[in-house]
Parts: sequence; C-alpha cells; structure tokens
Amino acid sequence: MSVVRTAAVTLKGNPKDLIGPEIKAGDQAPDFTTVGAGLSIVKLADTSGKVRIFSVVPSLDTPVCNIQTRRFSTELAAFGDKVQAYTVSTDLPFAQARWCGDAKVENMKTLSDLHDQSFGKGFGVLVKDIPVPFLTRAVFIVDANDKVVYAQYVPEIASEPDYDSVLAALKAAVG
Repeated sequence: MSVVRTAAVTLKGNPKDLIGPEIKAGDQAPDFTTVGAGLSIVKLADTSGKVRIFSVVPSLDTPVCNIQTRRFSTELAAFGDKVQAYTVSTDLPFAQARWCGDAKVENMKTLSDLHDQSFGKGFGVLVKDIPVPFLTRAVFIVDANDKVVYAQYVPEIASEPDYDSVLAALKAAVG
C-alpha cells in the first residue's frame, strides 16, 4: 500500500490527498515507467546523463498547465543542451504531441503517466480519489546521478509554480 498524504494540496480551495511519498532535495529520484513519443516506454534510466527538470502538470489542455509549459520552454532556451526537460502528465501521448505541435514547444519532451501512474506514485504527485487519474502540479530537478536537487509541490493545483526558485535551482544544478 502506498503512502497517502492527507490534504497535501488543494484544488480550487478543496483539500486533496496525494498518493506517494513527499520527495525532497537529497532523495534518490524514484524509478518510473512512462510513455513517451511514438508510444516508447521511458524509465528514469532512459533520461539520465545530464541535469533534468520534470515539470508535472494535471493536463496540458488546461490554462495554467499551458502557461507553465510555455514559460519553462521559453526559460529553458537559455540553458541550451545542458538540461533535459520533461513535461509529465496523465494526458494521452497523442494529446501531448498535438499540444506541443500547436504550441510549438520543441525543447521539452512529454511523458505520459497514464499507463500505471508509477511516476505519480513514486514522486508523490498522484491525486487520490478522483474519477480519472491526474497529477498535482509540481517541479523536480534531478542531477546527472539521479539525485533530486530541488522539489516543489505547488500547494494549490490551480496556481502556477514559483518559477524564480525553480530557475535559480536549475542554474545552480547546471553549475
């Protein structure tokens, strides 16, 4: 049985429980099995080798997730190839690809956690007791050795993350 964190976040003011542990800086990044482009299976090891940012959103087809993903895409341009960026949601891979094409977001890869929600359970971002699985809003930075160097769980799912602290942590991680 997975850990359940009671009232860990809110959705439009309503408390929501999250499934999985609260990941903190210094923790080893949990392994996961997600679906990437072309229905490829993507695990943590497949992303290794450089600093990574995992921008976690409920759905790319919602306004705040749209803003968050576009903002990170724009900001990440300054890091060039020093950072590998991922947007993680429970959207179908086809919907993620359509959204990225429409938004012209090319520097962030998408990972769908719809298959078994192993990313959500491992990183403690899977929202409990809702009709369809979705992830709470969060951002994780993982170094080249799979160590979490930054974790931000956004307290209100409908709010944007603190971009300034994420970008400062990313800059520090890259060196």
